[in-house]
Amino acid sequence: MPNSAVLALKDIQTLAAPDMAAVDALIRKRLASDVVLINQVAEYIIGAGGKRLRPMLLLLAARALGYQGADAHQLAAVVEFIHTSTLLHDDVVDESDMRRGRQTANAVWGNATSVLVGDFLYSRSFQLMVELQRMDVQTLLADTTNMIAEGEVLQLLHVRNPDTTEAAYLRVIERKTAILFAAATQLGAMLAGRDAATQDALREYGMKLGYAFQIADDVLDYTADADTLGKNLGDDLAEGKATLPVIHAIAHSDAATKERLRAIVQNGEIEALPEMVAAIHACQSLEYSKAMAESYAREAELALAGLEDNDAVAALRGLAHYAISRSH
Repeated sequence: MPNSAVLALKDIQTLAAPDMAAVDALIRKRLASDVVLINQVAEYIIGAGGKRLRPMLLLLAARALGYQGADAHQLAAVVEFIHTSTLLHDDVVDESDMRRGRQTANAVWGNATSVLVGDFLYSRSFQLMVELQRMDVQTLLADTTNMIAEGEVLQLLHVRNPDTTEAAYLRVIERKTAILFAAATQLGAMLAGRDAATQDALREYGMKLGYAFQIADDVLDYTADADTLGKNLGDDLAEGKATLPVIHAIAHSDAATKERLRAIVQNGEIEALPEMVAAIHACQSLEYSKAMAESYAREAELALAGLEDNDAVAALRGLAHYAISRSH
């Protein structure tokens, strides 16, 4: 394979397919509970599919470094359980009713059920993790889940806050999104028994990829259509989230427009979405946000520079490209 090869998403999915099938089977086996409602809600969420990006990252990172054992499947399932539990809790906090093109669990079963099943998934992830009897793995995942919880609270502090800064926005991304990407890729290096420098490189890749993905997501909320996006367009605005396009537009608008945009964020005025979109376009805030996402994606790719090239490394490079080129 030529140096610096990049795989397209469909080729990445094909490469990871056997391992991902094993992870899916393990997830369904370990979801089982004698409480019927837990099975219903968990199957509804897991069955919704999605890209399964975080477990795939762990598997590809491990494979890139020569590890293909069953422990990777178990840790990939752990990462997916943690992610899924955060989705259940997120949708309750955000009062969302649409995810991946269908109703959220809280819209179907109510908030209490979603929160409690989210708790079940968190605790099940720790059961799976402890079975591997690796203190280094447990420490990393315990620290990661704690930071995710901090990220949730940090984001809550910024809801309907038009004075949210770019730095504060990036701190939320680090804890809510990038930290689990980073843990997934670092775990792959840990399973492969690699040294601290290699673990750090894979963690850096995952962290920067997480930033790129989330910023690209926030751009899509103002550019995609609802059917493609799989959620209601303008959800971020309705929830009072000042994401990067909005933060940039507020900072670069004239005084009158700035005050109007601040009021829109404070009030979560979804009906003012066309106004916000107009200001975002006028300030070239989408271009600014896309450029930042592209910068993080480049940094992610650069973190892989010291690795011996193979198909899994090409897949990791491909995901850095996919992060900023997707439509949903």
